[in-house]
Amino acid sequence: MACSGRAMRPLNLCRPLIPKKSQNEARMQWLSTAAAAPGFTPSPPPPRRVPPGVHQSNIITVNRIKTYPPPPSARARCPNAIAALTASQLTTLDPTSSRTRLFSRKNPDAAKVGDILLVRFKSGDPYSGVCLNIRRQGIDTAILLRAQMTRVGVELWVKVYSPNVVGIEVVQRVVKRARRARLYYMRKPKHDRGNIGNIVDQYLRTRSLLRSGDAKGRGANAGKKKSKSGR
Repeated sequence: MACSGRAMRPLNLCRPLIPKKSQNEARMQWLSTAAAAPGFTPSPPPPRRVPPGVHQSNIITVNRIKTYPPPPSARARCPNAIAALTASQLTTLDPTSSRTRLFSRKNPDAAKVGDILLVRFKSGDPYSGVCLNIRRQGIDTAILLRAQMTRVGVELWVKVYSPNVVGIEVVQRVVKRARRARLYYMRKPKHDRGNIGNIVDQYLRTRSLLRSGDAKGRGANAGKKKSKSGR
């Protein structure tokens, strides 16, 4: 009776299709199974075969690379470069540290928001106004002054450490400490201080009188000394 299906092949014909294990895989499998047995000591790997007539030194070569120490780090010499640069520039722009103390938070007599400040420039007329804001940012420390010119509010940002600024003086201090860091509400007509020219003129007049009085006192003392020496 003829078979309708395919003829059955023997299993020996399928052996070439099954992948064989390599020698290393077989050895690793043997080591893993033998390691479970008590008292097992693995054998060392077989020595490397060297062809006849070839010296061992010709096969194993060690390439030694010359190494150099790392260069000196700039961070080790100056851990905080920004702070060092800021300090050096402050010593150049403000050698007496008078402006730093004037706007320092630790100074109880420092200028505060709400005070009337007078700024003198190298070129141009001095500018006076009410301090609305103090922006403390190191070298970029600046103050915002507000004044009135011809009944129009004018605001000016002044760099404290600018080379164009000759000096900053406190004309009048605020009686009560402001409860805000920025007095922007003074831009409204209800809270605007208005024209402060009279206060600044009175301050300059008083200052000139004090200076003239000191000069007269010095002159009188010098005249008395001369008269005594003449006698």
